[in-house]
Amino acid sequence: MTRRHSLGAPARRPRQSGAALLVAMVLVTVVTTLAAGMVWQQWRAVEVEAAERARTQSAWILNGALDWARLILREDARTSKVDHLGEPWSVPLAEARLSTFLAAERSTNADDGPEAFLSGDITDAQSRFNLRNLVTQATTSLGSGTTTSTPFVPDKDQVAVLQRLLGTALVSPTLALQIASQLALVLNNDPQALLWPQSFDQLGWLGLDEAARAKLAPWVTLLPQPTKVNVNTAPREVLAAVIPTNGMGAAQVLVQQREHRPYEQSTLGTAVSQALGPTATPVQTNWLTNALSVESNYFEVRGRLRLGDQVLVERSLVERNGTGPNNLPVLRRERINVTADPAALR
Repeated sequence: MTRRHSLGAPARRPRQSGAALLVAMVLVTVVTTLAAGMVWQQWRAVEVEAAERARTQSAWILNGALDWARLILREDARTSKVDHLGEPWSVPLAEARLSTFLAAERSTNADDGPEAFLSGDITDAQSRFNLRNLVTQATTSLGSGTTTSTPFVPDKDQVAVLQRLLGTALVSPTLALQIASQLALVLNNDPQALLWPQSFDQLGWLGLDEAARAKLAPWVTLLPQPTKVNVNTAPREVLAAVIPTNGMGAAQVLVQQREHRPYEQSTLGTAVSQALGPTATPVQTNWLTNALSVESNYFEVRGRLRLGDQVLVERSLVERNGTGPNNLPVLRRERINVTADPAALR
């Protein structure tokens, strides 16, 4: 019995050693998993912090670019009553390294931070046709200083302007009356304008699909109030659509003339006469005089920031209503990650 017991004892030792080895392997796996999880969480926290820091830095830089553009527009309003393409605000800012704006001379540690490049431009929003002009509202006096307003209705002359623009863009002109009717419906049924589209890009629900919006984007905008077209900054296609007769030929004459000398308020009548020709009727002359202007109140500011591998574009609409310190409120801001929307570069 003693011999049999001694012979059977070594048979249990390999099973005990195998169990210990299995437990050790499980423990090593658990520790490795926990360590990997902790490392991943730490890496994720660092990445989130870096992304948040980059976002904050980008926001401050783009805010600075917007403030700089507003300063230029404010100074322009102080020194000139005419807006044209020969003024400093119309010169685009080519892409430049941000450090060139922050120091008068290059410092020895200028290369320590991330590569940041800034560019941008200012566009006269009144160089394009304003869709807000499509609807009008008549006001009549009841005496004793009391007035009453009729419902909003499409303006047939302004609808004709949009029809000509749609034809130039090879888009169905029937959309003009459809858009005008829908905008009038919104204003009549929504006194607070809560459903009023905030930008041209939001007009898809009015029947203007993405392809049509892309074609019209250089010529059409949507502003809060009706505006005149600036004869000194509008492209030839917009001028041709606004002019009720002569079309593209008259617009080309205006473009050539303003390149030599921008039109002023005193010579705006000359521009109207050149556009309409000698056969113009008083009604046409009066309408075109009220449709054109030589100064602008709305501008679109675009800033583009390239920080490392991230590119951000911010578009802002500002209104210039004087020369005071608060004369350029920001009406709309839109920030776009170009990585997700390469079309914003155009």
